[in-house]
Amino acid sequence: MNASPTPPAPRVLSVVVPIFNERATVRESLDAILAKTIPGWTLEIIMVESNSTDGTRDIVLGYQNHPRVKLVLEDKPRGKGHAVRAGFLHATGEVMLIQDADLEYDLGDYDILLAPIASGRQAFVLGSRHGQGGWAIRTFSDQPLQALILNLGHWGFTLLINVSLGIWLHDPFTMYKVFRRDCLEGLRFESNRFDFDWELLIKLVRKGYRPIEIPISYKSRSFKEGKKVSMFRDPITWLWALAKFRFQRL
Repeated sequence: MNASPTPPAPRVLSVVVPIFNERATVRESLDAILAKTIPGWTLEIIMVESNSTDGTRDIVLGYQNHPRVKLVLEDKPRGKGHAVRAGFLHATGEVMLIQDADLEYDLGDYDILLAPIASGRQAFVLGSRHGQGGWAIRTFSDQPLQALILNLGHWGFTLLINVSLGIWLHDPFTMYKVFRRDCLEGLRFESNRFDFDWELLIKLVRKGYRPIEIPISYKSRSFKEGKKVSMFRDPITWLWALAKFRFQRL
């Protein structure tokens, strides 16, 4: 009697979760991530907690003994980009995904984002927040002016980076950047804030990885609800990142 063939070992997805001052959403978000299952995949959850001041760290410490969690504790907040970079150092999965702890993105989109990579058709995938149609990805009912400014800025910066890199993307700054870990080989990153999104995209594109965009679900939160991007400080760092990393030697 022939023995049954051994099923292939699950592939590993490393989910890097930067966390800072997310007390209101962190438990629900982390529980959802840990409950997420994808056929054929095992999730490795790398939580990077940046010494929050609102009690978030105490909540996150409750996950430190979970078998699929790697907990990285930073001594002080240095920005989302710094936290993601710290998470990259601990990732062992074949594929990597960045996930915030603020409930803006839908974990149900993991499956469709992974599909092109799992099939070998693609190495780099972006989850486009324009999936539900319309030009505006941010709709703050309590801060409509700020939402309008951010949406207009989004399209302006998108045009700028598309022209600079010779690509055509609708949402290059989405958090859902999913890519094979080997795409990072030979690259060094230095951005600490939200300019890391620019640095990562620019360097991967310049290395030869042209991403495809897949529509995803997205529910934006306003500044009153905890959004951390600065409307004045961060655009300066984005422009500097484009000027620097577009031409800097890889």
